[in-house]
Amino acid sequence: MENPVKKSASSSSLNPNKLLKEQFVSNLNGCSMFEIFVLTSMLSVAILIRRCIGFHGTTNHGDTDASLKKNDDAIVETKKWSAYMVTTAVDFIFVVIPLIIFPTVLADWTYINAILSLTVLLLCFTYRRCVSSVSLEGVQPVRTYISSYRVTMMLVTCFCILAVDFNIFPRRYAKTETYGTSVMDLGVGAYVLANSLVSRQARGNMKTSLRNALQSASPLLFLGFARIAFTSGVDYQVHVGEYGVHWNFFFTLAAVSILTSVVNIPPNYCGIVGSSILIGYQVFLVRGLNLYLLSEERGSDIISQNKEGIYSIFGYWGLYLVGVQLGNFIFFGNHFSATITNNWSRIRVWILAILFWLLTLFLNQYVEKASRRMCNLAYVTYVLAANLQFLAMAMLADYIPGPKISILEEAFSKNLLGTFLLANLMTGLVNLSVDTIYLSPLHALIILSIYSLILSVAVVIADFYGLKLKFW
Repeated sequence: MENPVKKSASSSSLNPNKLLKEQFVSNLNGCSMFEIFVLTSMLSVAILIRRCIGFHGTTNHGDTDASLKKNDDAIVETKKWSAYMVTTAVDFIFVVIPLIIFPTVLADWTYINAILSLTVLLLCFTYRRCVSSVSLEGVQPVRTYISSYRVTMMLVTCFCILAVDFNIFPRRYAKTETYGTSVMDLGVGAYVLANSLVSRQARGNMKTSLRNALQSASPLLFLGFARIAFTSGVDYQVHVGEYGVHWNFFFTLAAVSILTSVVNIPPNYCGIVGSSILIGYQVFLVRGLNLYLLSEERGSDIISQNKEGIYSIFGYWGLYLVGVQLGNFIFFGNHFSATITNNWSRIRVWILAILFWLLTLFLNQYVEKASRRMCNLAYVTYVLAANLQFLAMAMLADYIPGPKISILEEAFSKNLLGTFLLANLMTGLVNLSVDTIYLSPLHALIILSIYSLILSVAVVIADFYGLKLKFW
C-alpha cells in the first residue's frame, strides 16, 4: 500500500518523481573502454565526413557581421543571414544528428555503425580528393583543431546531461556509481582538460594575482550557489554520490581556477607538479581514503557532507596541470611553420594518446580501477587518453581539402560556458515539465532533437550578433 505521507509530499512538489529519477541514474557500472573508444571515434568520423561534404555557403561570417553593421541594404543582409543558417543546418545534420542517434536508437549496433561510418568516410574522402582542386598546402593552425575538439566535447556533454534522463539512453553510458568507465564520466574531466590545453598558463602567460584569481572564479562560485538555490527551490533531483550534498561542477571549476592562479607554476614544470599531486593523491586513496569517499556514511560537517567534491579537487587540479604542460608542449612550445607544426603536433598527439591508453589499462588492472567519483589516477589517464584520441582524429582533417571548421563549431567555441549554462537550464525545464523516465523512445528522440536544435540555433544566433559569455 502506498504511503499517504509520501504521496502528499510528492503531490505538492514541482518534481514528484524526484526519487525515481535519482534511482534511475544511480548504482551504474558503465561500459568497456573499447566501446568508449569506438563511440568517440565515430563522433570524430562524423565530423570528418562533414569536412568531406564541404558546402560552406559562407566561410567567414566575421565579414557578415561587418556587413550587417555597415550595409543598410536589407536584401544583402537577408542573403547573408540565409546562407549562414543554411550552412548551419548542414552542420546540424552531419554533426549533431549522429551525436543524437549513435548513443540512443543505434546504441545496440555500435560496432556495425563504426564500420559503416568509416566506410562512408573513406568513400567521401576518395571522392573529395579526386574532384577537389584545393591544395592541402594551406593547412590550418593547430588551434583550429583544438577548437573543434573542445566544441565536440561540449556538444556531447550538453546532449548527455538531458539524454541520461530518458530510457532511450543506455544505462551503460550514464555516470558510474563507484568504479568503471562510461561516456558521461568523461564530461567534467574533458571540460577541465579542454580549458587547460589552451589556458594562459599553457601559452606561457604567468602574470596573475590572488585578486585576479578570485575575480576570475567569482562567476563560477556564483553559478555554483545559484545551482544549489535552484535545485533546492524546485526540489530537483540531485545524485548525492556524484559530488556530495552541496557541491557541484561549478565549485570544482572555481577551485581548480583559484589553485592554478595562486600557485603560479611555469608551464614546463606543470606536468611534474601535476603528476606528483596525482600520484600522492592516489597513494592516499589506496591506503584507505577510497573507502571513506565511497562509503554512504556522512557526518554533519561540511567536508564530510561534500567529501567527493572536495577531495576530487586534487585529481582535477593534477589533470589541469598536466593539460597545461601538454598544451604548451604540443601546441604553443614551438616556432616552426604551420605545416611543420601541424605534422609534428599530430605525431605527438597520436603517440601520447596511445601511451595514455596503455597507461590507463595498466593502472585500471594493477593499481585501482578508474573512478570519476574520486578522480583517481586511472580516471585522469582515461580522460587524457580519450580526449587526445579524439583530438588526434580531428587533426586528420588536414588531409581533407577545404575549410577545417564548420560554422556551428566556431559558434560553440566562442560560448562554451554560456552553452553549458543554457543546456543546464533547458535540461531543468524539460525534467520539471515531463516525466522523462516514462516516455517512449520516439517521444524521447523528438524531445532530444528539439532540445539540440534549440541549443544550436541559440548559440549560432549569439555568435552571428557577436554575443559572448566567458568566465574562465
